[in-house]
Parts: sequence; C-alpha cells; structure tokens
Amino acid sequence: MAGFFPVFFKQYWSQGTAPELSTYWLGVGSSVASLIVLLLSPILGTLGDAAGRRKQLLGLFTALGILSTAALYTVPGGGWVLALVLFALGSVGFGMGITFYDSLLIHVAGPQQADRVSAYGYALGYLGGGILLAVNVAMTLQPAWFGLADAAEAVRVSFLTVALWWLLFSLPLFRQVPEPPALAASTGQALRATFIQLRDTLRAARAQRDIWLFLIAYWLYIDGVHTIIRMAVDFGLALGLPSTSLIKALLLVQFLGFPAAIAFGRLAERIGTRPALYIGLAIYCGVTAWAYVLDSVAEFYMMAAAIALAQGGVQALSRSMFARMIPPERSGEWFGFFNMVGKFAAIFGPLLVGISAVAFGSNRLAILSLLLLFGIGMLCLARVPEPRAGRPTA
Repeated sequence: MAGFFPVFFKQYWSQGTAPELSTYWLGVGSSVASLIVLLLSPILGTLGDAAGRRKQLLGLFTALGILSTAALYTVPGGGWVLALVLFALGSVGFGMGITFYDSLLIHVAGPQQADRVSAYGYALGYLGGGILLAVNVAMTLQPAWFGLADAAEAVRVSFLTVALWWLLFSLPLFRQVPEPPALAASTGQALRATFIQLRDTLRAARAQRDIWLFLIAYWLYIDGVHTIIRMAVDFGLALGLPSTSLIKALLLVQFLGFPAAIAFGRLAERIGTRPALYIGLAIYCGVTAWAYVLDSVAEFYMMAAAIALAQGGVQALSRSMFARMIPPERSGEWFGFFNMVGKFAAIFGPLLVGISAVAFGSNRLAILSLLLLFGIGMLCLARVPEPRAGRPTA
C-alpha cells in the first residue's frame, strides 16, 4: 500500500500519464476507499458488538482485502483503472478489518497493559511486514534469482505473496482469540440495537466530551500521518528520486519501526501516554518541514529513519489511549468511530495533497499544509485528560 503500489501505479499501470495526474488519481482512489470505510465503520462496528460477530466481520473484510490484493497480479500494463479499483477494494478490506481487530484490544489486554500490548502489536506488524518487504525488494532487484523474467513480473508476484502472507498470519487470531459476548439475543435484535445505540451515542456526545475531543485531535494529527504514509513514495518519485532507493527507505522504516514502537510503549508507561504522543507528533512536524527542502536520496533515507522513530508509537499509543477511555462492552462501536475518524482524515489528506500538487505544480508546497494539521491536533490533544490505567473513563 505504501511502497510497491504507488511506484507500480505511476511507472507501469499509468505509463505515459503526467506525474501530477497520476498523483491526483492515486489520491482520489485512496479517498474513495476511505469514504466507504468512514460510512460503514460505526454501523458495522456497533453491529459487531450487538450480534457478537466481530470476528466474522473481520473474516469477511480480511477475505476482501486478500482477494483484491492477489487480483492485482492480473492487471496488465496501462490498466490503471482496474488497478485503482482493486486498490480501493483492498483498502476497504484492510480498513474495515482494522475496526474489528482494534476492538479486540481491550478484550485481550487490560487497561494497565494496553499501551504495551498495542505497541507490541504495531512492532510485530512492522517486523513481519519488513521481512516480506525485504524478500519482495530482493525479487525486484534480482528477479533471475527467483526465476522471474524482470522487475515488473517480480512486483506483480509480490502482490500474490502479500495476499498469502495476509492469509497465513490472520489464522492464529481466528483460531485462538475468543469472540467477546454479544449484547443482543438475536440477529434481529442486534440490527435494531445497532441503530438505537448509535442514536443514543450521538445524543450523549456532551456527556462523553473527552472521548469526542480526543477523536477530533486524532482526526487532525492522524490526517498528516496517513498522508505521509500513503504519499511519501509518490512524493519522492515526483522529485525525481530513484524508485529502488524509495523502496529501500520504506524497508528501513519497517525494521526501525519494530524497536521504536516497543520503545514508545515503554516510554508511555514511564511518562504517560499523552506526553509520549507529543514527542512522536513533534518528530512528524520536523519531518514535514524538512520535506520542503529535501533534494537527495541520502536525505530521504534520514527522513525515513526519523519517521520510523515516531510512526508506530503515534499509532499504537493513540489506539491504547482510546481503548482506556471507552467501555469494553462497546469497543466495536467506539472503534468504529475511531476508524471512521481516521478514514475521514485519510479522505482529506491525500486529496488535499493531490489537488495542491495539480493547482500549484509543486509537491513541495503541497506537503507543508500538513504542519497545520499536526499543530492544531496537538493543541486539541492538550485538552484531553490522561485516562487512568485502572478503568475506562466512560
């Protein structure tokens, strides 16, 4: 999603298209997928709580993501429309699956362990993704070693390996993690309870001020995080940096992100979750400003290393802080809102960068808009009380 697809979309599926135009369509595809997730997350998250079907819904969207990713192997050169549709479907599968995956956190780890468990989850994700990405990079650099004709075939095969990896490492969750109890006695009651609960939650927004204020802060700063994740490689390509160097930089992020995420979990236990989040967001502000003047591969590597120090920590601690603020029995509903907010941010950020790139003819100017999102998000976060480790606040 962050590495091979943007490169292949620009250089293989969109060959002959202006770089600014391919950036625009990549932003549109990301935004459409995020809009679908935004609309579905709170409804299906609440339904998962009521019906006790979090794992079934997770399985459904995991299958959608796996099949869409595998199907990218079949898309021929120049077929950017089909590639974009499959990318959007795969993104919906991933984004909706994360809603139900995240909602299980508070059921497998108590509030006192949430920071550490969430951090280990992201850390192991970086490690696992890094191992596979290393294999895929080797495939593209030395396709003959793997019996492949060229780098293009290697990238197409990499989508198949991602689909298989996704399937294999999903199995332990479906086999071992128990389904939390349902809140309704039947499917019919669950459907009615879904919309009643959503209505009551929205009506009680004033009584749950801290949760909603956190979601506003999260929406602002995660907008910048998601945009950097999705558009970093495209940004480097637009500046004329070699695609192989950009992929290696992402590989660096994966492996540095493993210990950095664990370190942020430990840091949060020592100084508090919110102060640790501030540190990660401050690093992102520095990286965004740095991107405006970046002009070499060496600087891109250094910027990637800086992102690696903060990325997993910001994501993991946001998840664990939110998990401690919500009632466990409604985790699916509230993580539906959490994911909805994240996807709303993912609609606005990439689209903003894409439109700005076309309007100003400069990817450098477009990236600076993210500083405003990080800054206002940090100000909103300052007004959210640090949740106690002993029990949720709502």
